[in-house]
Amino acid sequence: MNLATSNKMAGKTCCSGRRILIGICVVQLVATLERQVFDFLGYMWMPIVANFFQIMLVIFGLFGTFQYRPKYLVTYVVWSVLYIGWNVLVICLYLEVGNLSIANNSAILNLGTSSRSWWYDNGIACDSGNGTAMQAHVATTSSVSGCLLGYEYVETLHAALQILFSVLGFIFGCYVIHVFNEEDDSFAFVGGFDPLSAYSPPTKTSHMQLQPITY
Repeated sequence: MNLATSNKMAGKTCCSGRRILIGICVVQLVATLERQVFDFLGYMWMPIVANFFQIMLVIFGLFGTFQYRPKYLVTYVVWSVLYIGWNVLVICLYLEVGNLSIANNSAILNLGTSSRSWWYDNGIACDSGNGTAMQAHVATTSSVSGCLLGYEYVETLHAALQILFSVLGFIFGCYVIHVFNEEDDSFAFVGGFDPLSAYSPPTKTSHMQLQPITY
């Protein structure tokens, strides 16, 4: 296989990987913006901050993919790992895994403002209850009942989707970084170990050949 064919195949592979990563980043942006809206409605300040960084770093990933900037992609990949950890913590809080409890550790999410998830009182397919009589029951019980899906499961699904997108973004981000670095190496060694050897102009001889003059 000659150099031109291998470069052509590498270019096709790179383009397909870039397209997939761009698609993942676009879906991440849409999902994060949707999540951000509901976190703002519930005044969940720590998730709002995490979503803000997620939006910013996904834009970094898009820019790095479009502009062939591996450093931006490295930042996006590192953040993806941190964001996966954050969403795992959110799932553990809402599902009360181990010693974690949303009732006792809610300050992690609302920064001590006593706010709670918007889905707590606005669940999917829920009954609104008895109006003000039910609204007075605020401490531990939601003012709605008969929900198709409890608020804790809605928040868990949001976090699980973000974990899925972040894992895919991490995998394809590492792949595209690898392809970018391989392309840089192939361009650097086009002329062998000496990049100027293939393009050096012919040297001029410093000695002139003397010919006898005949009359």
